[in-house]
Amino acid sequence: MSTTLDSQRRMVNLDTAEFVPYGLQGAEQSDLTWCNISYDEAEGGGCFLVRFKPGGTSIPHEHVGYEEFLVLDGEIEDCDGAVYRKNDLVSLKPGSRHFSVSHTGCTVAVFIRGGFRTLEKDEPVDA
Repeated sequence: MSTTLDSQRRMVNLDTAEFVPYGLQGAEQSDLTWCNISYDEAEGGGCFLVRFKPGGTSIPHEHVGYEEFLVLDGEIEDCDGAVYRKNDLVSLKPGSRHFSVSHTGCTVAVFIRGGFRTLEKDEPVDA
């Protein structure tokens, strides 16, 4: 039975989702891939999945609005040494600056509100 939701719904299965090189912060990164669920770069909001290869590192950035992420598998370490594991849900306030690394590889579901900006090389992450 078809409903009006059929044309408005997007269902993504983590096991079969198509991931492409991550490039939201400029050049594509070879150590991160992503699957866009609803992220709209112009609006600076939405949801996407990110996979970190072992040793993968995000580019330092500042959040204009909230960022929340849920670790789906593996673990990820923030630049201040905080380690997040499977089923950890993290909320970062607007103005927070950070980068993350996954030593073992991981997958996270990211929810962004208000967008983010890449930090310049001389900008600290601990602002």
